[in-house]
Amino acid sequence: MSDYEMTAASDAISRPKSEDTGGKVRENTPQRQFESSNPAVMTAPGAFNRASSRPQAKHEQAKHEKAKGDLPEQVLRAFNTWAFKREQPSDPQLLLQFVARAVAHHQPIPMLFYWGKGPRCEIDGHDHKCMEYLGTLARRIAAVYPPGAAMRLIFTDTHARLNGYSELGIANYFASVETEARRRGLTCCWLSDLIETTRAKAEDYTLGDVMPEEMLAKLSASAMKWYHGQGTPEEGAVVYFHMNMIEKRAVELSFPDAIFVTFNSSKFRILFPKRLPIFYMYSMQRGVSVKPWFLPAEARPCTEFSCHCAPVAAEAAKRD
Repeated sequence: MSDYEMTAASDAISRPKSEDTGGKVRENTPQRQFESSNPAVMTAPGAFNRASSRPQAKHEQAKHEKAKGDLPEQVLRAFNTWAFKREQPSDPQLLLQFVARAVAHHQPIPMLFYWGKGPRCEIDGHDHKCMEYLGTLARRIAAVYPPGAAMRLIFTDTHARLNGYSELGIANYFASVETEARRRGLTCCWLSDLIETTRAKAEDYTLGDVMPEEMLAKLSASAMKWYHGQGTPEEGAVVYFHMNMIEKRAVELSFPDAIFVTFNSSKFRILFPKRLPIFYMYSMQRGVSVKPWFLPAEARPCTEFSCHCAPVAAEAAKRD
């Protein structure tokens, strides 16, 4: 039941030069002090010009510092617009703090995306369109901040298995997505690997706790469309919820400085890392939030013995 909602995506501060002396006082310091009190020096040709230039230098320095301080806000404004976001971020101030932290170290803005699996076992035009949309966002950031954004896709293989998709289909689909993602400069990892590496435990709603009724209703409705595993859709929804309680902790342990981006709405906030700022984004273009891996809507699930998406993938390749 991967991402169910179907509503319609070394500190670089340089060392001051004065530190190059290893803390030693320069030998000519007393001479400088003496010269500064010498009337002849104060009235020497050009001395007035040097003195009068100091306010201008201070003004330029202040402007530089102000521009440097405004940079995180500029970066945030570059992508926190209705061209990309479907609603306001979970915590705008926390989001700005995460951007400012990356800017302070002159590093790319780190962004995480869950990437699920639907009926198809091959990439197609919908996936390409989504990645191009992410690329547009990245270019908007790079226009005001050269380091740009570092985007990482987290393949939700755990959700795909729960939904009843075959291991071969999961491997084929994510492999084809990863090839295209890396071609576009995105990095990828598997959610199951993060769980194994961090050995994360649920902090909220541990196994056996009753999940909120409202969330159960939402997840069960989505499970009716995409769940092909054992048991009823409602049973699958309960398992999915408790899986997410562990997975969201694994994600924030693995990437504590990253912004978590989701194509879902804030109604599913409880499923996402609690300590990371959440950016709610459209998936393929403004006004569209359907996950690309669930399209086309009429697609039949591929199995180990029959693939229904090969012709579609071939057509997509021709268009590209």
